[in-house]
Amino acid sequence: MDKIEHIGIAVKDLEVSNKLFASLFGEKHYKEEEVVSEGVITSFFKTGPNKVELLQATKEDSPIAKFIEKKGEGIHHIAFAVTDINAEITRLKNEGFTVLNEPPKKGADNKLVAFLHPKTTNGVLIELCQEIE
Repeated sequence: MDKIEHIGIAVKDLEVSNKLFASLFGEKHYKEEEVVSEGVITSFFKTGPNKVELLQATKEDSPIAKFIEKKGEGIHHIAFAVTDINAEITRLKNEGFTVLNEPPKKGADNKLVAFLHPKTTNGVLIELCQEIE
C-alpha cells in the first residue's frame, strides 16, 4: 500500500456537514459526486496532502444508511492508495483477509475500489483505491 488515500466519514446531511468541514479546514470541498451503484453522494475535501470524503446515503438500504442507523455518524472507512489493486487483492487474500468485492468496482473520485471486511481488520473497514488511468 502506498499511502492513506482518504478517510471516509458517514454523515446524515451532506449540506450541513460540508459547511462544518469547510469551517474546520478553512476551505470548501473540491468535488461532489454521486455513486449510484452504492446509493451515496460523496464530497471531498483536501487538507494538506490528505483527503476527507463525506458520504451521505441516497437510499435507505445503502451501506451508508445502514452504517448510520447502526453506529451513527462518524468514521466509516480508511482508504489506502495502491498501484495494482488486483495484485493487492490477491496478496491480501493470501494473507487471510476477506475481500468484500471482487473484482474491484468503480468508486468516487476516478478510482477502482475494493473493501476488506472489518472482521479481518480489527473492526476497521479498509478500502483499496487505484487511480483509473
